[in-house]
Amino acid sequence: MPEQASDLIAPKATRYRGRFAPSPTGDLHAGSLLAAFGSWLLARHAGGEWLVRIEDLDPPREVAGAAHRQLAALEAFGLISDGPVVWQSTRSHLYQEALDRLLAEGLAFECHCSRTDLAAVHGIHRSCVARSSRPDPAVRLRVPDGSVLAFDDAIQGRVEQDVAQEVGDFVLRRADGFWAYQLAVVVDDAAQGITDVVRGADLLDSTPRQILLQRALGLPTPRYAHLPLVLGPDGRKLSKSDASQPVDPGDPLPALRAAWARLGQAPSALADATGPADLLERALRAFDPAAIRAADPHETSSLLRMIAD
Repeated sequence: MPEQASDLIAPKATRYRGRFAPSPTGDLHAGSLLAAFGSWLLARHAGGEWLVRIEDLDPPREVAGAAHRQLAALEAFGLISDGPVVWQSTRSHLYQEALDRLLAEGLAFECHCSRTDLAAVHGIHRSCVARSSRPDPAVRLRVPDGSVLAFDDAIQGRVEQDVAQEVGDFVLRRADGFWAYQLAVVVDDAAQGITDVVRGADLLDSTPRQILLQRALGLPTPRYAHLPLVLGPDGRKLSKSDASQPVDPGDPLPALRAAWARLGQAPSALADATGPADLLERALRAFDPAAIRAADPHETSSLLRMIAD
């Protein structure tokens, strides 16, 4: 196993440490509030810490001012980070160090393939088929044949994926120079000493890649819990436009109650709450992690297809 670099990994956490890590591609919406509230509840239930990290690594997709509005909304909902908010845009040196190690050890490689080059193999990279060299190639993790990753999700149960066949060699740094989510999230979770990653089930498919990358870097693997998705009133998945509608920080109780119910909790526990602080106190007393149900596989696969479109 590669030697662990001290600045890539925090000292081993002595208790639960969770996080909420939104991307500033829009204001806080029902799905992101569910992830924030669910991760906060599980951290508090375990007597642990809850941190906030802004994943601002994709400037073309970011909405001006969205990150600060997200933080203001979290404060209005009573969900306050237990430490300074971390901004990924300030941490490029850590991602570069990790990438340099992988390249030096032959675990990553430069790739000149474009999406067009890989279209015939459905975007799954198993060997370079670039028609021409690019001035700024992407960098991919080398995924050996037979790289089948399995893990036990606290909510979704046993998950297994053949990363080589289903994903292929995946990108760590994009051809446009921006850092890929998979590398940044792995480096930051280790550097912040995150013990438990709680997020939406739409990211379940990314977890085997992240575990593979953790192993390549000699970093610890946190426990994972993927929350159910936010559905519309008719029980169907929300459309992109509906899912991106912001929650109202000026009237936080309805959105918190809706997220609480989607987490499988008894609505009556919060019925008489008079404000966010009172609601959160009642929620902690009544919270039952075992009541959170696994996402319907059809819901998850539908959402993944929707995101890919």
